[in-house]
Order: sequence, then C-alpha cells, then structure tokens
Amino acid sequence: MDTQREIRKTIVLNAPIEKVWKAVSTSEGIEAWWMPNTFEAELGKEFILHAGPFGDSPCKVTELDPPNRLGFDWGKDWHLVFELIELDGSTEFTLIHSGWDPEKVTEFGQPHTIIQGIMDKGWDKIVNEALPSYIEG
Repeated sequence: MDTQREIRKTIVLNAPIEKVWKAVSTSEGIEAWWMPNTFEAELGKEFILHAGPFGDSPCKVTELDPPNRLGFDWGKDWHLVFELIELDGSTEFTLIHSGWDPEKVTEFGQPHTIIQGIMDKGWDKIVNEALPSYIEG
C-alpha cells in the first residue's frame, strides 16, 4: 500500500490486550475515546459513526480477529484498522486509516488531501491522548 495514502499511529498502552481490545471493539469503548456509534463486533455488520457536524457515517465491519485486529469500511472511501500486539504487560496499538486518494473528495465535498492533513493531526490527539486517558486513566 502507498504509505502516502494512509495515516498510521502507534502507541504502547500500559494495559493488558484484553482491556485494550474491549476499548476498541465495543460501542461503549469506542464512544469513550473517539465518537458515538452503533458498532457491534460482528463480521459484515453495518453500523453508524455519529460524526457531529459532519453527520452520520455508514460503516461496515470487514475484519475481525479478536483480540488482535479489527477493520471496517468508513463512508465511501476510507478503511480503518485497529491492530493490537500483546507485549509484556502492555499492548501496542496501531491505527491505520487508509483509502486516501488525491483525486477524490469526501462525502461533505472536501478534497481528500485537505481532510487527510486535518485527520492526521486529529488522530495524533485521539491516539496519543484520548485513548490512553480512557484505558490507563
């Protein structure tokens, strides 16, 4: 995959993999560190991310390998993956946001190139602040 077309964020969390998996694979967990949703951990299941001023985004679970990997399609172009690796008493979490295309615009009419830059900064804050605050706090 072209790395310019994905956002990748990795952090080591001071928590066992089961705790991190629950935070990233349940509706309640995802809402606590990211956004409200109707997520259910079932392969092929469709759900909604309630993205505030950007409206509701349709999603579909495409990968499910507990407690190591969860992937879903987000909107018309994006794919999100949460990867977990068990370490000695902690968990490495990697978020991969792919599907960026410089020739495309989002559902809300903004060029992917602009939104990718905004989302890259947003994911920094979410992965490095909101997620560990929820899991380790």
